[in-house]
Amino acid sequence: MKEKTVFKHVVISGAFLSFVVLAGTGILKYKKISQFLPISSQTLPLEAITTYHEYAALFLGIFVLLHFIIQKAWFEYIIKTIFSGKRIFLLIGSIIALVIFLSYPGRKNNINQLAAVEIKNYHGENLSSIKDFRENSIKGPQYVDIKNYRLEISGLVNQPYNLFYNEALKQTKYSKLITLNCVEGWSVKILWEGILLKDLIAKARPKKEVKTVIFHAYDGYTSSLSLDYIENKNILLAYKINGIVLPAERGFPFQVAAEDKWGYKWVKWVTKIELSDDPDYKGYWEKSGYNNNGDVNGPKFEE
Repeated sequence: MKEKTVFKHVVISGAFLSFVVLAGTGILKYKKISQFLPISSQTLPLEAITTYHEYAALFLGIFVLLHFIIQKAWFEYIIKTIFSGKRIFLLIGSIIALVIFLSYPGRKNNINQLAAVEIKNYHGENLSSIKDFRENSIKGPQYVDIKNYRLEISGLVNQPYNLFYNEALKQTKYSKLITLNCVEGWSVKILWEGILLKDLIAKARPKKEVKTVIFHAYDGYTSSLSLDYIENKNILLAYKINGIVLPAERGFPFQVAAEDKWGYKWVKWVTKIELSDDPDYKGYWEKSGYNNNGDVNGPKFEE
């Protein structure tokens, strides 16, 4: 029967392709090759590899099952009365396209997958996991299109400028073990890797009257830190936590690692760094009464 032969060839081809993808992604996962890829492609490459690996296994199982079904005599009747050769191709192609679209790594981030490969110990100290954070952002996790991303440094500066993600990462990188404390009562000890904010600011040649640095997030959130604090504490603009590129839930592409400050000062999804002469600037939570200084050893609320 012609229809059955066509369908059988499609199933065998699908099974072979699924096996190739399964084997290939398995090798990439085993070798952890993602850490050697250019940083421009590190928008969660491990998650992409893992996603395709899992779906390849699923498709391989489906195609193997279909192959066994084809051997049954009653299958010929189903094919002949319900499907034609062209419809079979259309049906299978549509299913594959839908699954690939829904599983495309840019659409979701799997924290559990990333947690499996994160650094868990640093210089003898046990680290918290990226799963230990609580989601409390004002609009939920933001998914920034890195191809269109620009980091803006502006305000009271003599030389405002923008940076592509790759350009920002050409700065000297530093690592710090810092504990993030949230006013909600939880904390995480994390290894942060990033670039010094004072290096980015110095390049813009800030004016003498600058006292405050305002951070703008992709979702509209803002908060601020004093310029003196940023310079004296060598505050990082982080792009990695526990050895992995920031997941979207944790602030990709950049989060302020505001050491010794409450969590509402740790702005995620930073898109703009604005230099200001206003020491009393109030961000999102500060306008609601949270202390503008944000020191973990100070009051949580304005008196």
